[in-house]
Amino acid sequence: MTKLEFINSLYNKTTDLSSDDVRVGVDVILESITEGLAEGKRVEIRGFGSFSLRYRNSRIGRNPRTGGSVEVAEKCFPYFKPGRELRQRVDSGSKES
Repeated sequence: MTKLEFINSLYNKTTDLSSDDVRVGVDVILESITEGLAEGKRVEIRGFGSFSLRYRNSRIGRNPRTGGSVEVAEKCFPYFKPGRELRQRVDSGSKES
């Protein structure tokens, strides 16, 4: 599902909001998650899951083309851990297929 499909799905489920209001709401939520992660914070949405950062130390890697050693800098990346309710709904949905 793309962001536009998600916004249209939410818009079709509501009667009080315009499509622009729904788009702004989705943008605000996604921006808030992004800002929290950029500040190094953990973002938790109860019943859905949590977003956090994982850290990878610097290491020596291999260039696949030349086979030479390359130093890979340390970095952090976003990580999502689904909540119990989301895991259960996805699991039960996959069994129905």
